[in-house]
Amino acid sequence: MTPLSVVVDEDADSLRAEDASGSFGIRPGHAPFLTALTVSILSWKTAGAERFCALRGGVLTVIGGNTIAVATREAVAGDDLATLDTQVLARFQSEADEERVEHVETMRLQLHAIRRMISRLRSGAGAGELR
Repeated sequence: MTPLSVVVDEDADSLRAEDASGSFGIRPGHAPFLTALTVSILSWKTAGAERFCALRGGVLTVIGGNTIAVATREAVAGDDLATLDTQVLARFQSEADEERVEHVETMRLQLHAIRRMISRLRSGAGAGELR
């Protein structure tokens, strides 16, 4: 799940994930577990079919041996690694473009505020404030 939505909610026969120590697997009956995930691909099998989810880090917990929860800031799910790769690259590129636009707008606002402050300070220069 992400802060805005549940990306995947289904039963799985097994799961593979990756944390700082490397790749690991989880099967039904697993002991309670908590770990911080790296930027990676989470994979799981359901009725013989393998599914995937690209994660931008996160926290994985195993509760009661049969419930796995993954909390992440960003996730993209898919059935095919090649398709998932294309989706993830397109999404991350789109987000990078949005971040660039936001950065430019923020800089514009800051420069406008600085210009106004300088203008007001200069208008008060006759009173000995700043020249």
